[in-house]
Amino acid sequence: MPLPPDTELGQILLARARHAIAHELGAERNPPNGDPRLEERGATFVTIKRKGELRGCIGSVRPQRSLGEDVVINAVGAATRDPRFPPMSREELDKVDIEVSLLSSAEFVEFSGEDELIDKLRPGVDGLLLFSGCHSATFLPQVWEQLQEPRMFLAALKQKAGLAPDRPAPNLMAATYTVRKWKEP
Repeated sequence: MPLPPDTELGQILLARARHAIAHELGAERNPPNGDPRLEERGATFVTIKRKGELRGCIGSVRPQRSLGEDVVINAVGAATRDPRFPPMSREELDKVDIEVSLLSSAEFVEFSGEDELIDKLRPGVDGLLLFSGCHSATFLPQVWEQLQEPRMFLAALKQKAGLAPDRPAPNLMAATYTVRKWKEP
């Protein structure tokens, strides 16, 4: 079940993400106020869109640092280090929209074959982590908006992980998670 939204926390995370990007690009912005929740461990993804199209997305799947630090690192990463895009320019800053996703703890899924895994997925709800040997990848639940059919979702994620999308992967493991997400207005 998805986590309930927390509007105030979302506004804090969005402001922190935008400030981190602005600071990295040399634009002056007032830093957002602190909040004790930012000291708790958390895993986030920061997605940047320009005119509704993806412009960058970087994140963490495990809570390995404070929520405040994680969103800053991932915001700067999405703006400057996503290998699919050139680094963002200062001129782009006011032309992009930011989304922050706060991940729940991942839960491993028991399955005996890919058909059983597909049957266990909840489209639109579950984010999915795949592991096979040294290959791994994740899709946030938001990816269901583009890949609504579970078989296509799994095939695209396997391809992202460097696995053959149309063949069973050896020693495949999976974990699901949900997110709370906030978008700039």
